[in-house]
Amino acid sequence: MKNILKILLLTFLIPSCNDSRVEISSSNPVNWDKRTIGFELRDTLTRGTSYLSIYSQIYSQTEHRTHGLTATVSMRNMNKTDTIYINKAEYFDTKGHSIRTYFDKAIFIAPLETVEIVIDERDQDGGTGANFLFDWTIKPNSSEPFFEGIMISTSGQQGLSFTTQGKKIN
Repeated sequence: MKNILKILLLTFLIPSCNDSRVEISSSNPVNWDKRTIGFELRDTLTRGTSYLSIYSQIYSQTEHRTHGLTATVSMRNMNKTDTIYINKAEYFDTKGHSIRTYFDKAIFIAPLETVEIVIDERDQDGGTGANFLFDWTIKPNSSEPFFEGIMISTSGQQGLSFTTQGKKIN
């Protein structure tokens, strides 16, 4: 009886890998509303903007064939004691057009914490030259946030992965 119950649970609770109704979702499992701060940031804080290149596709064999990648956008607080604030995370495609804004209200990242955005391999909206702009706020003399992109794809026994790092812009 226990084995039959296990089989029934597995049959109904685990989705089929062949389900063609799977939606492409580049929304993030992070609940941004729970990370939003409930106060105004002081004018005495230091503000900046960082650029991060992301590849949702790369060229394969020719300029006419592309290969999709899963991208993990890592937002890291390198401070041991200070919280940092990311005011906006906006995603752009190869032509520089805004695709989506993940949040545009200040969120907090606690000391030594990492918060991530995942872009599904099937989400090809960004193209071969996608990028993010992050507006951020920190206490004076704190370390700036560190932004990193990790791109990966696997097929059979082949795998491809690489990283990019954010750069502060004016």
